[in-house]
Amino acid sequence: MDRTRRTETPRSRRRSGRTPLRHRPLRVFTALAAAALAATGLTVIGDGGTEAAAASPSTAANLAKNPGFESGLDNWTCSGDSGTVVTSPVHGGTGALKAAPAGADNAKCSQTVSVQPNSSYTLSAWVQGSYIYLGASGTGTTDVSTWTSSASSWQQLSTSFKTGAATKTVTIYTHGWYGQPAYFADDFTLDGPGGGDPGEPVPGTPGGLATGAVTASSVALSWNPVTGASGYNVYQDGTKVQATSGASAVVTGLTPSTSYQFQVTATNTAGESPKSAAVSATTKEGGPGPSVPKHAVTGYWQNFNNGATVQKISDVQSQYDIIAVAFADATTTPGAVEFRLDPALNYSEAQFKADIAAKQAAGKSVILSVGGEKGTVSVNDANSANNFANSVYAAMQKYGFNGVDIDLENGLNPTYMTQALRSLSAKAGPQLVITMAPQTIDMQSTGGGYFKTALNIKDILTVVNMQYYNSGAMNGCDGKVYGQGTVDFLTALACIQLEGGLAPSQVGLGLPASTRGAGSGYVAPSVVNNALDCLAKGTGCGSFKPAKTYPGIRGAMTWSTNWDASNGNAWSNAVGPHVHGLP
Repeated sequence: MDRTRRTETPRSRRRSGRTPLRHRPLRVFTALAAAALAATGLTVIGDGGTEAAAASPSTAANLAKNPGFESGLDNWTCSGDSGTVVTSPVHGGTGALKAAPAGADNAKCSQTVSVQPNSSYTLSAWVQGSYIYLGASGTGTTDVSTWTSSASSWQQLSTSFKTGAATKTVTIYTHGWYGQPAYFADDFTLDGPGGGDPGEPVPGTPGGLATGAVTASSVALSWNPVTGASGYNVYQDGTKVQATSGASAVVTGLTPSTSYQFQVTATNTAGESPKSAAVSATTKEGGPGPSVPKHAVTGYWQNFNNGATVQKISDVQSQYDIIAVAFADATTTPGAVEFRLDPALNYSEAQFKADIAAKQAAGKSVILSVGGEKGTVSVNDANSANNFANSVYAAMQKYGFNGVDIDLENGLNPTYMTQALRSLSAKAGPQLVITMAPQTIDMQSTGGGYFKTALNIKDILTVVNMQYYNSGAMNGCDGKVYGQGTVDFLTALACIQLEGGLAPSQVGLGLPASTRGAGSGYVAPSVVNNALDCLAKGTGCGSFKPAKTYPGIRGAMTWSTNWDASNGNAWSNAVGPHVHGLP
C-alpha cells in the first residue's frame, strides 16, 4: 500500500543520534546509574534503593491517573514516542507500559499530578526489565527517585517525599537507561492528599447506567454525568477494566455468547465514589463482529497524516463494509506486530474503541492491516508464525478488530503465513475476517507466495483485493500483456485469480480513490464499475471479455477512505452503490 507521502515519524527520527551503549560491560552501566543518582543528590542503597526522607503514606485515593494503563497512554507522556501499551506482560488488569530507550533517549514516561503543599506522599510502581527508574520531580523540596538494575519478573519500586510550602503539582515518572532493552511498568500508586480545594468532596455515585450496542466482543455503556467528577472507572464482573473522562465507554475483548455484569464509579482528586448499580449484558453469538455482505466495499483508514483528510473511524463513509486500519508495525519480537494510534491524529484510545464498536453495530467490519509499502513484518518460521498469531489476536481483543489484512509488500513465506493465519483462526473463531492486498506481480502465478497462501487458506479467506496500481504492464489470463489504467487491465488480471482457484467471492478490485492516492494506476470510478459489470454480468467490457461471468465477485477496495474524503467522496459515492447493486 502506498505510504510514499507519509511524513517522518518520531520513531524513525529517534533511531538516529547517539550510539547506543549496548555493548558496554555491566560494570559500566552500574557506574553510569550511580553517577546519575549522585547528580540528583541521592545515595544508592545496595541494588535498587535510594536514601529519602521517611514519610507516612496517606489513606487518600490514588492520585495517579490511568495508573494501570487500561486506557492506553491517556494522561502519560513518553519522550521520543518511546512508549506503548501492551497486553503482556502485565502486573494487573489488561495493560502495561512498554517503553524502549533508543540512542540518546532513555524512554522517560511521566505525568503531572496535583498535590497539596507541606504534605507527605509515597510513590510506588511495579516494573520489569533492566535499569528502571521511578521518581518524582518538582516536589519543592528534595526530588526523589529509586531504581533497580535487574527485575526479571515484576518488582515493586517505592519512594517517598514531602512537598514544599508552595508546591501544588509534582511530576511522577519512570525511565530506562541508554542502550538497554525495553522495560515494562504497571500499577503506579501515588498516596497522599489530593490537590485543589482541600475540602473537595468525593463525587457521588453515578446513576442511569445502561447498555447500548452489543456485539459478540463488545458492550457499549453510558451513564449520567456526576457533578464534581473528573473521570470514571468501569468495572466488569467486579474488576476495573477501563478509565474514561466522559460518561460513556465501550468494553471490548469479550467472549461471544457470554453474560457480563458492569458497574461504574466517579473519581476526582479527593477519591472514588461507591460503585453504581449493576447492569448485565450478554454478548452476541458467533465471532467478533458482523458477517461481510455478499458484495462488499473495502477502504483503508490511515493512522497517519500524509496530506489526505484526517479522519476518525466514525468519519469513514457509510458505503464501506470493511474498514482496514493501516497499519500495524513490527516489533523487536520476530513475527509479532503492535498497533498504536498516531499522536498526530489527536485521537484517544477510548474513543477509537468506541468508534470501532459503533461501526460494528452498524454492520461493518473493522480489521487491522499489517504491512504497507514500508512495513517489514517477517513470518518465516514456526516461532514467528506463533508470535504473529498471538500479537494480532491480542490487538483484536484489545481494540475489538474483526480480523486482519495482509499487505506485506516485501514478500511472504506461504508455509508459515498459512500456519500463522490458521492459528489466528483457531483463536478468533469462524467469523474472523481475513483479507489480502497483494501487488499485481504477486498474483501472476499460483506458484507465487501470496497466491499459494490464499489457496492454502481458501476455507477461511474472505477476499483478496489486489492492488491494480503502482504497477507495470502485466499478463492477463489470455496470455496477452495489458497496461494499467484500463478496464482490460482490471478484468484480464482478475481472471487469473478467478480461474486459478479462488472463489469469485474471494476476488476484489483494488484501486486508488484519487490521483493523489497512488503514484500511478488511478482510473475513474466508472471504469471500476465497468470492470465489475464485465466480470459479473459480461457487460461493460473492453477488448478482453472473460469466457464466463462471475456474478459472485466480492466487490472493490480503495486506498484510502482519507483520500476519498479529500476528493469529496467521489469514489465511494459512485462505486459503493454499484457494488451493493451487483447480482
